[in-house]
Amino acid sequence: MSLLPVDEALGAILARVPAVTSEAVSLSDALGRVLAEPLIASHDQPPFDASAMDGYAMRAADVGEGVWLKVVGTSQAGVAFSGSVAEGEAVRIFTGAPVPFGADTVIMQEEAVREGDNVRFIVPARFGHSVRPKGNDFATGQMLVPRGTRLTPMQISVAAAANAATLSVARRPHIHLMATGDELVAPGTPLGPDQIVASNSFGLAAMLAPYAQTIEDHGIVGDDIDALRSRLADAFAAEPDVLVTTGGASVGEHDLVQDVLKELGVSLDFWRINMRPGKPLMFGTRGRTLVFGLPGNPVSAMVTAMVFIKPALRAWLGYAAPDRWRLPLAGETPPNSARRHFMRAQLLHGSAGPRLLPISQTDSGHTSSLANADMLIMQPEHDPGQKEGSVVEALPIDEF
Repeated sequence: MSLLPVDEALGAILARVPAVTSEAVSLSDALGRVLAEPLIASHDQPPFDASAMDGYAMRAADVGEGVWLKVVGTSQAGVAFSGSVAEGEAVRIFTGAPVPFGADTVIMQEEAVREGDNVRFIVPARFGHSVRPKGNDFATGQMLVPRGTRLTPMQISVAAAANAATLSVARRPHIHLMATGDELVAPGTPLGPDQIVASNSFGLAAMLAPYAQTIEDHGIVGDDIDALRSRLADAFAAEPDVLVTTGGASVGEHDLVQDVLKELGVSLDFWRINMRPGKPLMFGTRGRTLVFGLPGNPVSAMVTAMVFIKPALRAWLGYAAPDRWRLPLAGETPPNSARRHFMRAQLLHGSAGPRLLPISQTDSGHTSSLANADMLIMQPEHDPGQKEGSVVEALPIDEF
């Protein structure tokens, strides 16, 4: 069976991702969620011409050197001046208060001289100065935040200003994880002579958490076909949106996952990808569940999750794919093989701008080098190698 190109594999996965479904959440629960419908302003903000500072509102044409105006009232936030400003009059005004009818400018209190009910100004008036026009922030019908935006505190703030108590956001998937392998033990377990600490599910849970409604870890299953069948059947019974297994994705004597998945009704689209690290990647579906079988080597598991699962989850949420970075190299890259190489690299910041320093370590079990990486350089198939200063494409590792 030939190796499937990375782009074809990703396209096949994205074709299986369901359309975005929405749910309403309160503003207090909206942080980090992705808008399923655009936020549209239902009123003008400010809803009236408002003062931008504490001072006095008047007609600009009435202000002159040594000219006294009569103070006829006060306008403050929440309690507007009920009358209008006529020739020779002024109104004491506070920040955020409605500018009275007839007034067309505001002068700050530090530039005013007040004596009883009269006021004059030590600066000339400027028409419209310190007045926030009605609808200056946003106007009725204006789109404030587009669909597909991940909500940050700034977007939640403008939603509150737009009087939106709830927002329509994309429903997040329920994700289940399972690790396989006789050699694996949980972190914190005293190690036997043939044992390895399981890290995949912990790294994947942390990576996928921003996209998930829930993440359930089914733990470690040994290389026993009956135990594996039972544990996978239990996982499918919960009807997860996404099931991710690690280990057993190849075709060795102890790589049982593929056979059991097929036995349990999973329709596999593919299981070998033309990439490194991470060639033995499986993908298929069972009903509405997307099934990913990742390699057991921890770097391979994390890289394939970054390259394939994260884009699938972004599509699930209606969130746009991130732009690929194009940055110069801070060191040369070696020639590549026939498989696309996702090369670990550090992002360096210097006087000449950001650059990528390739990490020479390529072992798919070398977790410390991945922990020290900021980016994955996407080295094309049969690339002859690039010299320092060459511009290459890369994916950020720690990005939503």
